[in-house]
Amino acid sequence: MTDLVSDFDFTLPPERIADHPARPRDSARLLDVPAEGPFMDRHVRDLPGCLRAGDILVANDTAVIPAQFTAMRGAAKIGITLDRILPDGTWHALARNARRLRVGDTLTFAHTPVTAEVTSRGDAGDVTLRFSAGGAAFDQFLHDAGRLALPPYIARPDGPTEQDRKDYSTIFAQHRGAVAAPTAGLHFTPDLLAALDHAGVIRQTLTLHVGAGTFLPMRSEQISAHQMHAERGTISPHAAERINAARAAGGRVVAVGTTSLRLLESATDEEGRVHPFHGETAIFIRPGYRFRAVDMLLTNFHLPRSTLFMLVCAFGGYHRMKAAYAHAIASGYRFYSYGDACLLHRAEGDLP
Repeated sequence: MTDLVSDFDFTLPPERIADHPARPRDSARLLDVPAEGPFMDRHVRDLPGCLRAGDILVANDTAVIPAQFTAMRGAAKIGITLDRILPDGTWHALARNARRLRVGDTLTFAHTPVTAEVTSRGDAGDVTLRFSAGGAAFDQFLHDAGRLALPPYIARPDGPTEQDRKDYSTIFAQHRGAVAAPTAGLHFTPDLLAALDHAGVIRQTLTLHVGAGTFLPMRSEQISAHQMHAERGTISPHAAERINAARAAGGRVVAVGTTSLRLLESATDEEGRVHPFHGETAIFIRPGYRFRAVDMLLTNFHLPRSTLFMLVCAFGGYHRMKAAYAHAIASGYRFYSYGDACLLHRAEGDLP
Protein backbone atom coordinates (compact mmCIF):
# COMPACT_ATOMS: atom_id res chain seq x y z
CA MET A 1 0.00 0.00 0.00
CA THR A 2 1.33 3.42 -0.94
CA ASP A 3 2.67 5.95 1.56
CA LEU A 4 2.96 8.68 -1.07
CA VAL A 5 0.72 11.75 -1.04
CA SER A 6 1.39 12.15 -4.77
CA ASP A 7 -0.65 9.01 -5.46
CA PHE A 8 -3.71 11.05 -4.43
CA ASP A 9 -3.05 13.92 -6.81
CA PHE A 10 -5.19 14.92 -9.78
CA THR A 11 -5.49 17.96 -12.01
CA LEU A 12 -8.53 20.15 -11.48
CA PRO A 13 -9.22 23.01 -13.93
CA PRO A 14 -9.72 26.25 -11.94
CA GLU A 15 -13.12 26.81 -13.55
CA ARG A 16 -14.41 23.68 -11.81
CA ILE A 17 -14.04 25.34 -8.37
CA ALA A 18 -17.40 26.67 -7.20
CA ASP A 19 -17.44 30.14 -5.62
CA HIS A 20 -21.15 30.08 -4.81
CA PRO A 21 -23.66 27.30 -4.08
CA ALA A 22 -26.41 26.02 -6.36
CA ARG A 23 -29.79 27.67 -5.87
CA PRO A 24 -31.95 26.09 -4.65
CA ARG A 25 -29.42 24.05 -2.72
CA ASP A 26 -30.90 20.67 -3.63
CA SER A 27 -30.55 21.48 -7.35
CA ALA A 28 -26.81 20.71 -7.06
CA ARG A 29 -25.67 17.76 -9.14
CA LEU A 30 -25.14 14.36 -7.52
CA LEU A 31 -22.79 11.71 -8.86
CA ASP A 32 -24.07 8.30 -7.73
CA VAL A 33 -21.09 5.93 -7.40
CA PRO A 34 -22.24 2.33 -6.75
CA ALA A 35 -19.76 -0.28 -5.57
CA GLU A 36 -19.63 -1.57 -9.15
CA GLY A 37 -21.23 -0.73 -12.47
CA PRO A 38 -21.66 2.62 -14.24
CA PHE A 39 -21.74 5.99 -12.51
CA MET A 40 -25.10 7.75 -12.56
CA ASP A 41 -25.54 11.50 -12.98
CA ARG A 42 -28.34 12.78 -10.76
CA HIS A 43 -29.27 15.80 -8.64
CA VAL A 44 -29.30 16.06 -4.86
CA ARG A 45 -33.09 16.31 -4.90
CA ASP A 46 -33.07 12.71 -6.25
CA LEU A 47 -31.55 11.44 -3.00
CA PRO A 48 -34.80 9.97 -1.55
CA GLY A 49 -35.02 7.65 -4.58
CA CYS A 50 -31.45 6.45 -3.97
CA LEU A 51 -32.23 5.32 -0.42
CA ARG A 52 -34.61 2.78 1.14
CA ALA A 53 -37.20 3.01 3.87
CA GLY A 54 -35.44 2.22 7.14
CA ASP A 55 -32.07 3.67 6.09
CA ILE A 56 -30.80 6.22 8.61
CA LEU A 57 -29.33 9.50 7.39
CA VAL A 58 -26.83 10.89 9.92
CA ALA A 59 -25.94 14.59 9.60
CA ASN A 60 -23.64 16.94 11.52
CA ASP A 61 -25.54 19.68 13.37
CA THR A 62 -22.54 21.85 14.21
CA ALA A 63 -22.90 25.58 13.52
CA VAL A 64 -20.11 27.78 12.15
CA ILE A 65 -18.76 30.64 14.25
CA PRO A 66 -16.88 33.69 12.91
CA ALA A 67 -13.49 32.33 13.89
CA GLN A 68 -10.94 34.53 12.12
CA PHE A 69 -9.50 37.63 13.80
CA THR A 70 -6.84 40.28 13.49
CA ALA A 71 -5.18 40.71 16.88
CA MET A 72 -2.46 43.08 18.07
CA ARG A 73 0.45 42.38 20.40
CA GLY A 74 1.67 45.88 20.92
CA ALA A 75 2.39 47.13 17.39
CA ALA A 76 2.63 43.63 15.89
CA LYS A 77 -0.34 42.39 13.89
CA ILE A 78 -1.23 38.73 14.48
CA GLY A 79 -3.72 36.73 12.41
CA ILE A 80 -5.72 34.33 14.59
CA THR A 81 -8.02 31.48 13.52
CA LEU A 82 -9.79 29.72 16.36
CA ASP A 83 -9.62 25.92 16.14
CA ARG A 84 -11.48 24.39 19.09
CA ILE A 85 -12.40 25.07 22.68
CA LEU A 86 -10.57 22.96 25.28
CA PRO A 87 -12.05 21.42 28.45
CA ASP A 88 -10.56 24.18 30.65
CA GLY A 89 -12.27 26.92 28.60
CA THR A 90 -9.18 28.04 26.68
CA TRP A 91 -9.10 27.97 22.88
CA HIS A 92 -6.61 26.19 20.66
CA ALA A 93 -5.91 28.47 17.68
CA LEU A 94 -3.69 28.84 14.64
CA ALA A 95 -1.66 32.04 14.49
CA ARG A 96 0.07 33.78 11.62
CA ASN A 97 3.34 35.29 12.85
CA ALA A 98 3.13 32.97 15.86
CA ARG A 99 6.89 33.30 16.33
CA ARG A 100 6.24 36.82 17.63
CA LEU A 101 4.15 35.46 20.50
CA ARG A 102 5.33 34.41 23.95
CA VAL A 103 3.49 32.76 26.80
CA GLY A 104 1.95 35.51 28.91
CA ASP A 105 1.48 37.95 26.01
CA THR A 106 -1.84 39.80 25.89
CA LEU A 107 -3.62 40.24 22.56
CA THR A 108 -6.05 43.05 21.88
CA PHE A 109 -8.72 43.37 19.21
CA ALA A 110 -10.17 46.45 17.53
CA HIS A 111 -13.62 47.72 18.52
CA THR A 112 -13.93 45.49 21.61
CA PRO A 113 -12.62 45.51 25.19
CA VAL A 114 -12.08 41.72 25.08
CA THR A 115 -8.47 40.55 25.31
CA ALA A 116 -6.75 37.17 25.07
CA GLU A 117 -3.77 35.85 27.00
CA VAL A 118 -1.34 33.40 25.34
CA THR A 119 -1.17 30.43 27.73
CA SER A 120 0.94 28.12 25.54
CA ARG A 121 2.62 28.02 22.14
CA GLY A 122 3.23 24.98 19.93
CA ASP A 123 5.79 24.27 17.24
CA ALA A 124 3.39 24.35 14.28
CA GLY A 125 2.04 27.89 14.45
CA ASP A 126 -0.52 26.98 17.08
CA VAL A 127 -1.25 28.70 20.37
CA THR A 128 -3.65 28.38 23.29
CA LEU A 129 -5.59 31.50 24.26
CA ARG A 130 -7.60 32.44 27.34
CA PHE A 131 -10.16 35.12 26.53
CA SER A 132 -11.28 37.71 29.07
CA ALA A 133 -14.95 37.13 28.20
CA GLY A 134 -17.18 34.06 28.25
CA GLY A 135 -20.78 33.11 27.65
CA ALA A 136 -22.95 35.78 26.00
CA ALA A 137 -20.09 38.33 26.16
CA PHE A 138 -17.85 35.98 24.18
CA ASP A 139 -20.62 35.42 21.61
CA GLN A 140 -20.88 39.20 21.25
CA PHE A 141 -17.10 39.37 20.80
CA LEU A 142 -17.28 36.80 17.99
CA HIS A 143 -20.00 38.86 16.32
CA ASP A 144 -18.15 42.17 16.71
CA ALA A 145 -14.56 41.15 15.93
CA GLY A 146 -14.71 37.81 14.09
CA ARG A 147 -14.94 37.00 10.42
CA LEU A 148 -16.11 33.85 8.69
CA ALA A 149 -13.13 31.62 7.89
CA LEU A 150 -14.00 30.71 4.32
CA PRO A 151 -11.75 28.17 2.60
CA PRO A 152 -8.88 29.89 0.74
CA TYR A 153 -10.10 28.66 -2.67
CA ILE A 154 -13.32 30.72 -2.39
CA ALA A 155 -12.15 34.07 -3.72
CA ARG A 156 -13.40 36.97 -1.59
CA PRO A 157 -10.86 39.80 -1.95
CA ASP A 158 -12.92 42.03 0.35
CA GLY A 159 -13.73 39.28 2.82
CA PRO A 160 -16.80 37.10 3.27
CA THR A 161 -20.11 38.70 2.34
CA GLU A 162 -23.41 38.76 4.19
CA GLN A 163 -24.64 36.21 1.62
CA ASP A 164 -21.75 33.92 2.61
CA ARG A 165 -22.95 34.01 6.21
CA LYS A 166 -26.23 32.52 4.98
CA ASP A 167 -24.77 30.20 2.35
CA TYR A 168 -22.05 28.74 4.60
CA SER A 169 -24.55 27.33 7.09
CA THR A 170 -26.50 24.08 6.93
CA ILE A 171 -30.16 23.47 7.64
CA PHE A 172 -29.03 21.19 10.49
CA ALA A 173 -26.90 23.85 12.27
CA GLN A 174 -27.68 23.92 15.97
CA HIS A 175 -24.58 23.74 18.18
CA ARG A 176 -22.06 26.56 17.67
CA GLY A 177 -18.36 25.75 17.57
CA ALA A 178 -17.20 24.88 14.03
CA VAL A 179 -14.59 26.88 12.15
CA ALA A 180 -15.67 25.42 8.80
CA ALA A 181 -19.04 24.17 7.62
CA PRO A 182 -19.74 20.44 7.18
CA THR A 183 -20.32 21.13 3.52
CA ALA A 184 -22.27 18.02 2.49
CA GLY A 185 -25.04 19.37 4.70
CA LEU A 186 -25.22 22.57 2.65
CA HIS A 187 -27.27 20.75 -0.02
CA PHE A 188 -30.34 20.09 2.13
CA THR A 189 -33.59 22.07 1.97
CA PRO A 190 -36.91 21.76 3.82
CA ASP A 191 -38.44 20.19 0.70
CA LEU A 192 -35.68 17.58 0.52
CA LEU A 193 -36.04 16.70 4.20
CA ALA A 194 -39.80 16.32 3.73
CA ALA A 195 -39.23 14.02 0.75
CA LEU A 196 -36.80 11.90 2.77
CA ASP A 197 -39.34 11.62 5.58
CA HIS A 198 -42.03 10.62 3.08
CA ALA A 199 -39.70 7.91 1.70
CA GLY A 200 -39.34 6.40 5.17
CA VAL A 201 -35.71 7.45 5.66
CA ILE A 202 -34.85 7.96 9.34
CA ARG A 203 -32.93 11.12 10.22
CA GLN A 204 -30.48 11.62 13.08
CA THR A 205 -27.88 14.23 13.97
CA LEU A 206 -24.58 14.21 15.83
CA THR A 207 -22.10 17.03 16.44
CA LEU A 208 -18.51 17.35 15.23
CA HIS A 209 -17.05 20.85 15.45
CA VAL A 210 -14.90 21.13 12.33
CA GLY A 211 -11.54 22.68 13.24
CA ALA A 212 -9.09 25.01 11.52
CA GLY A 213 -6.89 22.02 10.64
CA THR A 214 -9.27 21.29 7.77
CA PHE A 215 -7.71 24.23 5.89
CA LEU A 216 -4.11 23.04 6.30
CA PRO A 217 -2.37 21.18 3.45
CA MET A 218 -0.39 18.00 3.99
CA ARG A 219 3.20 19.17 4.39
CA SER A 220 5.02 15.86 3.91
CA GLU A 221 5.21 13.60 0.88
CA GLN A 222 4.83 10.64 3.26
CA ILE A 223 1.25 10.00 4.36
CA SER A 224 2.46 8.31 7.54
CA ALA A 225 4.19 11.55 8.61
CA HIS A 226 0.93 13.51 8.67
CA GLN A 227 -0.63 14.29 12.04
CA MET A 228 -4.36 14.98 12.03
CA HIS A 229 -5.72 17.86 14.13
CA ALA A 230 -8.15 16.85 16.86
CA GLU A 231 -11.80 17.92 16.69
CA ARG A 232 -14.47 17.80 19.40
CA GLY A 233 -17.56 15.69 18.87
CA THR A 234 -20.67 14.37 20.58
CA ILE A 235 -22.97 11.42 19.90
CA SER A 236 -25.76 11.32 22.47
CA PRO A 237 -26.97 8.03 23.99
CA HIS A 238 -30.29 8.57 22.19
CA ALA A 239 -28.54 9.05 18.83
CA ALA A 240 -26.37 5.96 19.30
CA GLU A 241 -29.43 3.91 20.22
CA ARG A 242 -31.37 5.04 17.12
CA ILE A 243 -28.46 4.34 14.77
CA ASN A 244 -27.91 0.87 16.23
CA ALA A 245 -31.63 0.08 16.08
CA ALA A 246 -31.90 1.14 12.44
CA ARG A 247 -28.94 -1.00 11.46
CA ALA A 248 -30.22 -3.99 13.45
CA ALA A 249 -33.49 -3.71 11.51
CA GLY A 250 -31.65 -3.88 8.17
CA GLY A 251 -31.28 -0.18 7.46
CA ARG A 252 -28.10 1.30 6.05
CA VAL A 253 -26.18 4.05 7.84
CA VAL A 254 -25.80 6.96 5.42
CA ALA A 255 -23.31 9.57 6.61
CA VAL A 256 -23.87 13.14 5.45
CA GLY A 257 -20.30 14.29 5.01
CA THR A 258 -16.88 13.12 6.04
CA THR A 259 -17.28 14.79 9.45
CA SER A 260 -20.26 12.59 10.32
CA LEU A 261 -18.42 9.54 9.02
CA ARG A 262 -15.27 10.25 11.04
CA LEU A 263 -17.19 10.70 14.28
CA LEU A 264 -19.27 7.57 13.70
CA GLU A 265 -16.16 5.51 13.01
CA SER A 266 -14.50 6.96 16.12
CA ALA A 267 -17.43 5.85 18.28
CA THR A 268 -17.99 2.35 16.86
CA ASP A 269 -16.58 -0.90 18.25
CA GLU A 270 -15.25 -3.91 16.34
CA GLU A 271 -18.72 -5.47 16.21
CA GLY A 272 -20.14 -2.37 14.50
CA ARG A 273 -22.04 -1.02 17.49
CA VAL A 274 -22.08 2.78 17.88
CA HIS A 275 -21.48 4.02 21.43
CA PRO A 276 -22.22 7.44 22.96
CA PHE A 277 -19.25 9.75 22.47
CA HIS A 278 -18.13 13.04 23.96
CA GLY A 279 -14.57 14.15 23.43
CA GLU A 280 -11.93 14.63 20.77
CA THR A 281 -11.12 12.54 17.72
CA ALA A 282 -8.12 12.72 15.43
CA ILE A 283 -8.99 9.64 13.38
CA PHE A 284 -7.13 9.48 10.03
CA ILE A 285 -8.93 7.30 7.49
CA ARG A 286 -7.01 6.22 4.39
CA PRO A 287 -6.99 3.19 2.07
CA GLY A 288 -6.69 0.00 4.07
CA TYR A 289 -9.04 1.20 6.80
CA ARG A 290 -11.86 -1.21 7.66
CA PHE A 291 -15.15 0.63 8.07
CA ARG A 292 -17.38 -0.47 10.93
CA ALA A 293 -20.23 2.04 11.09
CA VAL A 294 -21.05 3.58 7.71
CA ASP A 295 -22.57 1.95 4.62
CA MET A 296 -23.03 4.99 2.34
CA LEU A 297 -21.50 8.46 2.23
CA LEU A 298 -22.88 11.69 0.78
CA THR A 299 -19.99 14.10 0.34
CA ASN A 300 -18.69 16.95 -1.80
CA PHE A 301 -15.70 16.67 -4.15
CA HIS A 302 -12.43 17.19 -2.29
CA LEU A 303 -9.02 18.71 -2.94
CA PRO A 304 -6.21 16.71 -4.53
CA ARG A 305 -3.52 15.48 -2.13
CA SER A 306 -5.89 15.95 0.80
CA THR A 307 -6.77 13.69 3.74
CA LEU A 308 -10.43 13.90 2.66
CA PHE A 309 -9.69 12.57 -0.82
CA MET A 310 -7.78 9.75 0.89
CA LEU A 311 -10.86 9.07 3.03
CA VAL A 312 -13.19 8.76 0.03
CA CYS A 313 -10.66 6.52 -1.71
CA ALA A 314 -10.69 4.31 1.39
CA PHE A 315 -14.50 4.21 1.34
CA GLY A 316 -15.31 3.93 -2.35
CA GLY A 317 -12.15 2.22 -3.61
CA TYR A 318 -8.98 3.95 -4.82
CA HIS A 319 -9.21 3.27 -8.56
CA ARG A 320 -12.98 3.69 -8.58
CA MET A 321 -12.75 7.10 -6.93
CA LYS A 322 -9.99 8.23 -9.28
CA ALA A 323 -12.31 7.26 -12.16
CA ALA A 324 -15.30 8.95 -10.51
CA TYR A 325 -13.39 12.21 -10.08
CA ALA A 326 -12.19 12.05 -13.70
CA HIS A 327 -15.82 11.57 -14.78
CA ALA A 328 -16.93 14.51 -12.62
CA ILE A 329 -14.26 16.81 -14.04
CA ALA A 330 -15.05 15.82 -17.64
CA SER A 331 -18.80 16.21 -17.00
CA GLY A 332 -18.58 19.71 -15.55
CA TYR A 333 -19.32 18.98 -11.89
CA ARG A 334 -18.52 21.83 -9.50
CA PHE A 335 -15.93 21.09 -6.81
CA TYR A 336 -15.24 21.89 -3.15
CA SER A 337 -17.30 23.53 -0.41
CA TYR A 338 -19.90 25.30 -2.58
CA GLY A 339 -19.85 22.60 -5.25
CA ASP A 340 -21.78 19.48 -6.19
CA ALA A 341 -21.96 16.17 -4.33
CA CYS A 342 -21.41 12.46 -4.78
CA LEU A 343 -23.16 9.49 -3.18
CA LEU A 344 -20.70 6.70 -2.45
CA HIS A 345 -21.56 3.07 -1.77
CA ARG A 346 -18.92 1.34 0.34
CA ALA A 347 -16.45 -0.65 -1.75
CA GLU A 348 -13.41 -1.37 0.38
CA GLY A 349 -10.37 -3.37 -0.66
CA ASP A 350 -9.33 -1.45 -3.78
CA LEU A 351 -5.89 -0.18 -2.76
CA PRO A 352 -3.44 2.04 -4.66
